[in-house]
Amino acid sequence: MHIPPWLWYSILTVLAWGVVGILQKLATNYISAESSLIWLVVGFLLLEPFFYPGPAVLHYSKLNLTYAILSGLLNALGAWALFAALKRGGKASIVAPLTALYPVVVIVLVPLILHESVSRLQWAGVACSLIAVVLLSI
Repeated sequence: MHIPPWLWYSILTVLAWGVVGILQKLATNYISAESSLIWLVVGFLLLEPFFYPGPAVLHYSKLNLTYAILSGLLNALGAWALFAALKRGGKASIVAPLTALYPVVVIVLVPLILHESVSRLQWAGVACSLIAVVLLSI
């Protein structure tokens, strides 16, 4: 059975972010959300030599670079908010599933911005994910 590369990357994401949920709580038990964000950036920079695309990084359109920079800014804002939630008493078992609902925002926005259709099954998945977070937080 052939497993497409995107699926392997998706599985790696789930595993990495699953462990991250625990590490973020452990970190914010001892350091501030702001310090945690700084050290998160250090972690990103440690990986950069392995992912650096070479000189091609400078040859993208301004619009595409703007998208990438905005993505980075919003990722940083979200990471800070996550650290702040954990630092200010949020339980990892509640905060992690709640913040993992960001795909709901994607499902809502893709028809408007990317003109992709969203199926009834996908909307049912959104409903199930909302129910799951409620059940996980009880």
